[in-house]
Order: sequence, then structure tokens, then C-alpha cells
Amino acid sequence: MRKLKTAYELVEAYRNGSLDPVEHAWRVIEEIGRWEGRVNAYITLEAPEAIIIQAEEARERYRRGEHRPLEGVLVAVKDNISTSFMPTTAASRMLEKYIPPFNATVVERLVRAGAIVVGKTNMDEFAMGSTSEFSAFGPVRNPWDLERVPGGSSGGSAACLAYGGCDLSLGSDTGGSIRLPAAYTATVGIKPTYGLVSRYGLIPYGNSLEQIGPMARSVKDAALLLEVIGGWDPRDSTSLRIDPPKLSNLEPLEPGEASLCVPREMVEGSEEPVAKVFWNLMGKLESEGFEVLEASLPEVSKALPAYYIIALAEAASNLARYDGGLYPREDVEAGDYWRHVAEARARGFGWEVKKRIVLGSYALSEGYRDEYYIAATKVRRLVRDAVLRLARKCIIASPAAPILPPRLGERITDPLLLYAMDVYTVVANLAGVPALAMPAGFSQGLPVGVQFMAYRLGEDLLVRLGLTVEEMTGLRGVAAGEG
Repeated sequence: MRKLKTAYELVEAYRNGSLDPVEHAWRVIEEIGRWEGRVNAYITLEAPEAIIIQAEEARERYRRGEHRPLEGVLVAVKDNISTSFMPTTAASRMLEKYIPPFNATVVERLVRAGAIVVGKTNMDEFAMGSTSEFSAFGPVRNPWDLERVPGGSSGGSAACLAYGGCDLSLGSDTGGSIRLPAAYTATVGIKPTYGLVSRYGLIPYGNSLEQIGPMARSVKDAALLLEVIGGWDPRDSTSLRIDPPKLSNLEPLEPGEASLCVPREMVEGSEEPVAKVFWNLMGKLESEGFEVLEASLPEVSKALPAYYIIALAEAASNLARYDGGLYPREDVEAGDYWRHVAEARARGFGWEVKKRIVLGSYALSEGYRDEYYIAATKVRRLVRDAVLRLARKCIIASPAAPILPPRLGERITDPLLLYAMDVYTVVANLAGVPALAMPAGFSQGLPVGVQFMAYRLGEDLLVRLGLTVEEMTGLRGVAAGEG
């Protein structure tokens, strides 16, 4: 385990002159060169020369006292978030040469804040997966154990943080795709309240569920990044008409300011090592004076199947646009339209994406729509109402994942085992509430994460609790490797 400077510490060091942005940029480039051949966290990397030029510009801004919030900070962006200056593939052969004509809103805000985009991160194809093994560009490996997965689908965004290949990163979270990788790599991830962060420029998977969110090596860093990317965007019809949240200068939560609830249904299925680390953390919070209450959310027992029916139905609709016409493929000959479409999809989509399209189409088909899709939306309402009732009273706590990071290939052959990895995280997406995942400790040398959920727009409460937990565990700015 190593300790690395957090993004907030970097900005402070740049400001007071104790660290040169160019010097730091070279260190990150060296880390990428040392780790990337083994981890495969990036699909596309910016040229080192371009990174250094931007770092030199940042250095000059600091010298003139004109620095912006993320000036000279190196940020990795998940490869389903549009960038006009490098390819956006969604880890799929269908889009392997696609360069968008525009930037996503979050990318525009990063650049305006002075961030340097170091590259586009590897992921499960079209964000469909929980292990980052379903990528057309090869699986991502966990820097803490290269034989294990880093979680998914934002596995690349977490893995490059975990080995020091960036300072901050962006992921997207449809059912836990930020929080599961955060839990498996000892990093921090926030799934914001639905609508707090613009989805404009995000290649869609499940529109009613997904959110772009920050990933970092500390809670304060994640809060700082969320400040930059959050707030209303007129180009996104799902965007909330609110100002960006003010989160980076919050103080840790004190006992008596909020209580915690642990739903038994969100712990009972955990493996013993995960449960042991989780309850140990809850015990530490109690010993500090926090009230930790047992609760029940029986509705969440139906959350996983409801989530997957809704997500796959929306995926089937979203991926219908990839017919080989709007995004043409050179290896498919022109001719009969339907044959052209069939060949483009057969060659462009991976197996997991094809499977989810078929299942989603089935759930929406005549004769089954009411039985599956409509029923799932009703369950979603029940889950949402139950979560909101409990979140009004307390912060909801649970493990972020029920198991330790599995080995490569261990889960992807059994869809039920694979999908069950999201059992605790899908709840926040169905309810539209914010959720924070962060390190709780280690077991067998592997990271174990805790998840906290709050009421809508309760990101400030989560950040404050996260700061408190971070002080207890000391797991701030940690990275894999010797140091």
C-alpha cells in the first residue's frame, strides 16, 4: 500500500509553489507506463507531449495567480462519455473509430475548471457488466491483485486511480457501476441524485437509472469534482434546475447530527469477510457516539430483478440506433438493409450486449410487456417509496458489494452470479437517491467497501459522513503497490 497526494492536496501544493504541475504530470505518465501493460485501465491515452504542454500552461496560471479549481489536475474519463478530442468507443467494436463532434457537458466543465484529460478508460461494453471483463479491448485487472477484477462497469476509471495513473476520474453508474469498482479498489465513488449531473454526451444504457459521477482517492476530492460537474444543464431534459452543490469545504459529521440505519436485507447475503469488515466499521462509529440502528427494507428483495428488467428494456431501445448506418463499419458491405444491419450488429456487439438486447426486447414484446416491464416499474415505485421513507430518518448503510473482488473469469459464466454482485447498489438507482462508496477496510489483502445512501440531494450529508469515516480508517489517498 502506498500513500499518494489527493487532488485537493495537489492544488494546494501547486498554489503554494511546493510542487510543479509539470513534475507531477511526468510522475503520473511514468506510473501509467509502469502499470498499464498489466492493468489495461485505459483504451485511449493522450500523448505525453500534449499532457506536458497543458501542465506547463497550468504552471503559468499558478504563477500569475489565475488558477481554476482543477488547474493542472489529471482526470481520466470513462469511455462512454463523449470527447471531441479523442475517440469514444464505449469499449465496443461498434464504435471503435468513433470520435464525437462534441464534448459531454461534464467534459466541458472539466476543461473550463483547468483539468487535464489524460485518457479514456476501459469498461464493460456499453456499461453492461459488473467486472469490466466485457470489453472489446480486453479485461481490466485490479491493481490490488492482478488476478482479480476491479468491478464494473467503471473498472478502468477505478483501476487507474488505484495505481496512480490519474488524480481524479469520471464514471457512470446505472446500477452500481461507480460504487462497485470503488469498493473493489479502495477508492471513493459517488452516485449523485438523479438529475444533479448532466447526462448530455453520455452514451446511454438505462436512461432512467444512470448518472455520471466522480471517482477519487479521497472523499474531499470526490466532493470537489462533483462541485465542478454538477448543476443544471439546459441540454439535458432530466437535469434538475439547481446550482452546483457546495461540498468541498464541509466539515466531518459529528455524533448526534444524524443516525445510521442498517437494513438487515442489505447485509444478510454478504460473505463473512465482507460482513466482518462492515460491522467492525459500524462498531467504530458507535464507539464514537453515532447511533447505528437495525432496520428492515423488505422491498429490496425484489430490487435486483426489477432493476434488470428495466435496465435491459431501456438498453434494447437505446441500442437500436446501432444499425451500421449512423455508425458505419468498414467490414460490412452495403446491400440489403436488413442483412447489413444483421452483419453490423453481429460483428460490432459483444456477447453480453447481444444477450441483454434480446432479454430487453423480450421484456418489451407484445404479450410480455405487462408481465415483466410494467410489473418491474411498479416494484420500482415500491422500492423508491420505502427507501425515501427510511432515508428521511437516517443515513442508510450497507456493504457496497456482497463478496470480495472475484477472480477473472469466475463470475461471467453464470449470469445470476454476475448480476447478484449489484444486489446492494441497484437500490439507489431505482430510488434516484445519492449514494457514496468508500473504503471500509481490507480482508485477505483485498479492499472492502461500505455504501451510504441519503435522501435526494443529500450529497452534503454523505460527504460529511465520508470525511468522518475516512478519519477513522485512515484510508485516504491510498494506492496499490509498494511505497
